[in-house]
Amino acid sequence: MDRDSIGILFRAAVDSDDAAAWKSLVEGLSPLVWSVVRAHGLRDADAQEVYQTTWFRLAQNLTRIREPDKVGAWLASTARNECVKVIRAARRVSPSDDQETFDRVADDRTPEQALIDSEDATRERERARAAWQSFQELGESCQRLLRLLTASPPFSYQEVSATLGIAVGSVGPIRQRCLRRLRVLLGRRGFR
Repeated sequence: MDRDSIGILFRAAVDSDDAAAWKSLVEGLSPLVWSVVRAHGLRDADAQEVYQTTWFRLAQNLTRIREPDKVGAWLASTARNECVKVIRAARRVSPSDDQETFDRVADDRTPEQALIDSEDATRERERARAAWQSFQELGESCQRLLRLLTASPPFSYQEVSATLGIAVGSVGPIRQRCLRRLRVLLGRRGFR
């Protein structure tokens, strides 16, 4: 879905309350919203909540959208902000009356095996943290491009082009440069 058709659908949906336009808009931009939500690694229930809240925020702000052809970028930014809110809220500790939370399952591992497993898990967390930090060092444009290209379901180069406002023929070369830069950043952190 290109930016012009997004703008046309948005105007039709807002100005004439066209249900078909709303449906097309939601179907066309849902993969973008989901890719942003999934990129934040939320639990399924939280991901569903953020997805719904993002569309609700759009409905609340219809009259504030000044550039209808950029509503995709607005949705992506809103989804990212909602994800951050959920992540911050999850960091808070809340009391629980769920007995299963307090029941411990017997651990049949030896102390040595438990230590090895713990060290392996720590190493994996450190690798994931280093990979994420490297990704975050990429510029915003590279991050957005790589998120769209790794979304599920995958975006076509035409959809990426329309969403980011770049030429279709530029998507592949820009992707190559972004991945090259990511490899350099990962190499600095000891990834081979």
